[in-house]
Amino acid sequence: MPAAPRRYDPDRRARIVRAALDVIAGHGVAGTTHRRIAAAADVPLGSTTYHFANLDDLLTEAFTLLADTVAARFAERLAAAGTRAEACEAVVDLVVDESWATPRTMLLSYELYAYAARVPALRRVMQDWMGKSRAALERHFAPETARALDAMIEGLTIHRSVDRQPAGRDEVRAIVARLAGTPPTLP
Repeated sequence: MPAAPRRYDPDRRARIVRAALDVIAGHGVAGTTHRRIAAAADVPLGSTTYHFANLDDLLTEAFTLLADTVAARFAERLAAAGTRAEACEAVVDLVVDESWATPRTMLLSYELYAYAARVPALRRVMQDWMGKSRAALERHFAPETARALDAMIEGLTIHRSVDRQPAGRDEVRAIVARLAGTPPTLP
């Protein structure tokens, strides 16, 4: 009997990586397995081990995809700013506009933070992400200000995801103005 033809699936590896993020969002890193990822990607279980040496490699690539995707959107928003005032408003948007810090993205970020604390190789993913964020901010702000704004963005988005009364746009705008050393402006 002839062997079954192989299914041509050039997107399989990328689909596995995207499915890994879905599984992490649904089950956390601790509940993420090759079997769950394969089911979510609609691929045979062996595909996950064929394309990735181990689960840590797959999780590293999935978290790298998350970091690169969010960093690109972050940089895109800041690149649209033509003036320092517009850059300050872009920073406000990055904190308060839920299209940037969606509940899913925040959940995945929490998982990445915890995983990176336990797996040293993942610290590089976090460091690269922070480097990209700071580089985008440094288009408009001095390096020390960019570092402070980056930390503020991270902290306030985390707070906004769990705070019963999160900081509103005007409050965030005032914080950004203080950090940037500029008077607050209205859009």
